[in-house]
Amino acid sequence: MSRRIEKPPTPEREVNASNGWPMLCFNIALLIGGIAFIIVTAVNGRDLGDAAIATRIISSLVAEFVGALLLFGYFTLQPNEARVLILFGSYRGTVRDSGFHWANPFYARSRGNSSKQSDQPAESSSRKRPAQRLLAALAQRLPTKLSLRAHNFNSEILKVNDKRGNPVEIGAVVVWRVDDTAQAVFDVEDYTSYIQVQSESAIRSVASRYAYDHGEEHELTLRGGTDEIALALKEELEVRLAKAGVVVEEARLTHLAYAPEIAPVMLRRQQAEAIVAARQIIVHNAVSMVQMALNELDAKQVVKLDDERKAAMVSNLLVVLCGSSDPSPVINTGTLYS
Repeated sequence: MSRRIEKPPTPEREVNASNGWPMLCFNIALLIGGIAFIIVTAVNGRDLGDAAIATRIISSLVAEFVGALLLFGYFTLQPNEARVLILFGSYRGTVRDSGFHWANPFYARSRGNSSKQSDQPAESSSRKRPAQRLLAALAQRLPTKLSLRAHNFNSEILKVNDKRGNPVEIGAVVVWRVDDTAQAVFDVEDYTSYIQVQSESAIRSVASRYAYDHGEEHELTLRGGTDEIALALKEELEVRLAKAGVVVEEARLTHLAYAPEIAPVMLRRQQAEAIVAARQIIVHNAVSMVQMALNELDAKQVVKLDDERKAAMVSNLLVVLCGSSDPSPVINTGTLYS
């Protein structure tokens, strides 16, 4: 069996582009000089031979062509922006310095078509006019200029089965930024689409490893371990997005709930468990209060009760303390035993 050889990541090479302002001055001088040379040649044409005139005109046209060609080499970068330099399919480096720059005008302005272009039906695209198809194709081109700023990705609300098989709805927000421009451009087709797909896949993977709630003793749950789940999601995303040269700054759940088909049942279960827990606390405290009352009566010798009357007193006190409604007092006008 042949072993699969994993391709190493594309390393980024940071380069410096020329300052655009001196080059702009030279470019303007070249264009104006070419026009001026043609005018001077036309004025002094009588004193020149045909060969000299032709040579000067050709030189002026060449200067104008070169000046016009150099105009395509200017570009600007804002802070936290970068441009990947691609010359006839070859990666030449990445410019990260902000400002007005000039580079080889033959450097590519785009790095291919977006994968979203294939999602459009062929029939609808064929009905468009040629101008509309051209504009749509240009809109789908991926630029060589990349933003290095932090981005937010809000995932859709996904329906996932948790560790116990219960369907839950979950959503998350991912804060990411491009760290390695070469990997983002050359190692994946479209890094924005790649981040979206891998983020949703990571959210599903993390949600399926934990129970929604009511786990075993000391078991981490989606609802109870918010910070731990966020850390696990971030680590999962870092592994998946490292191929695209993306750094995950933060990942946190924004939505967590049972799926609609089981939400009413789970709500009734939570209510029942809450009632049972509250009753346990009430009964425990009520027994402590009854015991304290009996001990106080015996210690201060307020009244002496036999076992039967103690049992009746305990029963009445527990009914009063554990009842869900206020008791109605009954006044005994006879003796204790009547």
